[in-house]
Amino acid sequence: MSIEVNGIAHIQMTVNNIEECLPFWEKLCHFLEMKMLIKNDTTLYCIGSRTGILIREAPEDKKNIAFDQDTSGLHHFCFRARSKEDVDAIYEFIKTELNPTFIHGPEDGSHFAPGYYSILFEDPDGIRVEFNHVPGKGHFGDKGRLGSKGPGPSDVYGDKGL
Repeated sequence: MSIEVNGIAHIQMTVNNIEECLPFWEKLCHFLEMKMLIKNDTTLYCIGSRTGILIREAPEDKKNIAFDQDTSGLHHFCFRARSKEDVDAIYEFIKTELNPTFIHGPEDGSHFAPGYYSILFEDPDGIRVEFNHVPGKGHFGDKGRLGSKGPGPSDVYGDKGL
């Protein structure tokens, strides 16, 4: 027996720099039409857009540990946008309103999936966030790896794609 889940209910992140991260995430969540469910000096929880984002401050005795994408744990997470134009609008908002560290602005990533288009940036604590759009059925479409005419699963993955 198997089941298909309905997306990600929420993502919870612990941050060291709550003074910068809380306003960063609050602005981003509101731009994504998410509503604030919880807000205090150490926590922000916004829900909507078929998910939730919860930010909480690290305890004092653990704030000396910096986030590192190359250690065990989260490397990045990716929101799925409805169109390339939405990715571009998100990019403009983030660039103008949040001033993040960009890993890359809008770019074609068709080496990952047919029509893949994305941005990738870091929040004030260095947590990487991606927004992408993949048209149609992506890897499940006719031109996708798992589509009826596709080559099937890959045994290669890296910066150059699949």
